[in-house]
Amino acid sequence: MTDASKTALITGGAGGLGRAMAEALTKNGLNAVIFDIDEEAGRRHAAEINERRGADRVLAIAGDVSDEGSCNDAIADCIDRFGSIDVLVNNAGVGVSSIRPDAERNHPSIAEIDPGLWDKFFAVNVTGPLLMVRAAVPHMRARGWGRVVNNTTSFFTMLRVLPYGASKAALESMSAVWAKELEGTGITVNILVPGGPTDTPFISDEAGIPRDKMLKPAIMGPPIRWLASTASDGVTGRRFVAASWDAGKDDAQAAKIAGAPIGWPELAKTVVWPD
Repeated sequence: MTDASKTALITGGAGGLGRAMAEALTKNGLNAVIFDIDEEAGRRHAAEINERRGADRVLAIAGDVSDEGSCNDAIADCIDRFGSIDVLVNNAGVGVSSIRPDAERNHPSIAEIDPGLWDKFFAVNVTGPLLMVRAAVPHMRARGWGRVVNNTTSFFTMLRVLPYGASKAALESMSAVWAKELEGTGITVNILVPGGPTDTPFISDEAGIPRDKMLKPAIMGPPIRWLASTASDGVTGRRFVAASWDAGKDDAQAAKIAGAPIGWPELAKTVVWPD
């Protein structure tokens, strides 16, 4: 299966990290579906890539990852247009800057996190990837090959920032479970994170973090290209930090340096489990 015959669907692909990954994957020869709640931005980004890479390489679909019908329709439209869904990148998310502009530094308090806000974060950051995986995996199983790449967050954030950190910790756990369930099917499940605050609209200008010191979205390009390729066959259950990916090394070596098991697997050794 060549890159030119593969199709990637990137949720939240209209901007930020999703935009950078869509750019990288299409540059590597893949077709791409940009699935984003921002219809105008998605269409604009798709048109820009199609102008550079060749018409009809990218399809923009507007929809909400927290809605099961939207997720099912996005996968169906992807297959109808390109013939397959080979790479699913779960990147869409909602962050704490949506609560208040300075929340990246002054984290939301117990009093601020009411049930409605909690449900919103989990609907997008947790239920969204679940719905997308449920819709995509049967098609990948039928082809005997597939990639699921989930964008969680740094462990630092998981342990310090609610409700975002908790929602991403849930996705981290789900990723480990899915990797184990799909082992041997040809479908791999891995995590790709930038490694720290990244210069995207996801972080407000009022967060107090100088943008010139933030990571740049383009760092996601080299690892996502490798993860979406046959060169990463058999690599599953791993988390990769894009900021640690050395593009000057060959991909296998870069992956070894930037990668580690998903989650905290060493903690599983302390459980007392009945025989």
